[in-house]
Amino acid sequence: MQRTDTTYDNVSHVNHGFQHEEQRPLPYAPPSGVNPALPQYPSPQNPQYPYQISHPPHSLDRYSPAQNLHQYTPQTAPVNTHHTVAHGLYLDANPVHKAAPRRKKWPIIVGILTTLLVVGGAIAVVLWFYGVFDCNLGRRCQTDNKCVGLSQWCNGVQDCSSGEDESNCFRLFGSNFVLQKFSNERKNWENVCSNEWNDNLGRQACEKIGYDRNTYVGFDEINISGCPSNKGVALKCIECGLNNMRRIVGGSTVTSKGTWPWQVSLQISRNHVCGGSIITPYWIVTAAHCVDELSNAGAWTVYAGFLTRTEMRSATGNSVSRIVKHSNFEPRTNENDIALMKLTHPLTMTSNVRPVCLPNEGMYFDAPRECYITGWGTLSSGGSAPDTLQEAKINLISRTTCNNRPVYNGRITETMICAGKLQGGVDSCQGDSGGPLVVRENSLWWLVGDTSWGDGCAFRNKPGVYGNVTYFRDWIYEQMRKY
Repeated sequence: MQRTDTTYDNVSHVNHGFQHEEQRPLPYAPPSGVNPALPQYPSPQNPQYPYQISHPPHSLDRYSPAQNLHQYTPQTAPVNTHHTVAHGLYLDANPVHKAAPRRKKWPIIVGILTTLLVVGGAIAVVLWFYGVFDCNLGRRCQTDNKCVGLSQWCNGVQDCSSGEDESNCFRLFGSNFVLQKFSNERKNWENVCSNEWNDNLGRQACEKIGYDRNTYVGFDEINISGCPSNKGVALKCIECGLNNMRRIVGGSTVTSKGTWPWQVSLQISRNHVCGGSIITPYWIVTAAHCVDELSNAGAWTVYAGFLTRTEMRSATGNSVSRIVKHSNFEPRTNENDIALMKLTHPLTMTSNVRPVCLPNEGMYFDAPRECYITGWGTLSSGGSAPDTLQEAKINLISRTTCNNRPVYNGRITETMICAGKLQGGVDSCQGDSGGPLVVRENSLWWLVGDTSWGDGCAFRNKPGVYGNVTYFRDWIYEQMRKY
């Protein structure tokens, strides 16, 4: 990790991917990035009232559980089925139609309509034969190609063999972890009401999202309008985002193991290759370029809860059972630079080994928000690596600024985040790849990015680029559910 105050104007070394020098769904709308154009629920969180949130646009939309997760209590406006006339409008009971006698045209009209019906029917038969209309009132399962009606998605009954019709039906909203359920009937997300809610339902909902029921923490009632007693559910599927840190000084050596308890070292043959972040006892988030050419899970070992490379040399570490790289990762541009590692055995959670929180829907992190990077990467471009974990305080940089010609000239996509200092001097570097970029909100730490790439290290106008974890959130949960 580059942490000097020196600035550079000439890029003499191009560091793509911050790589170690010796190594080289159920369909859903893609989540927004750090600076989304159209946030779905843009209401800001008020830190003074951590349990008060704004409900979605439909004030009467809410999901009220009884004994299982899919029971709804819908409310609809009454429909007037009687004929009504606008006030003051007079209609003649016996209207008189005056028109000059003309030649009858109905045989021609009937002929035209008959021809159109015949032609339309023939087209429909052809389209049906080629499979165009065979699932027009539903959606096909990706695995078995089964046609499942729209009303059967997110109804609590598994109709697809893979269960994809019941995945992505629950989500957590905002920094207070408000539980929401998707309603296919109303085509929107609804707050889950707390009446008759219990821990058994909470564990089921956490599993639907992608968490193991063994990490379940509990739920709280929060104030939400539109629910009975105006109470909704705040669901904690895992204890995340906590550390032992009291103060941070940017660009310094970490002195306490509990400061960044989610930071891990990913090693091959006892050599540190990349960093990573704990998100559950089984799962580690890292960069796709770290495993692109080193995809054999058995070759990797994960070290959690350590500060120095020296102490890791005598430690056992944790073996990896599976590597899941984003299928659309593009090595040339580092597009979709994210991957997951699943451990063979779960980590034991302690004060020194803890998960970081994945950002929930409705959380937006805008420039120039303060954030923090950590890692065992080199202290200069092509320089030596430290023995002890390093930390640095930097700032988020807007995608617009980062795409300016002097910076990255349009190379930053929605799957990426820029962070650092435009004047240079503080940055991630080789060996930091895959490690965490975190932000603190509502007294918790959230994983905003994974260290991805940059032109050199700490050069002027060349800040670090990170995988946009907010964008990849649904992909992460999908893999956790799948595996």
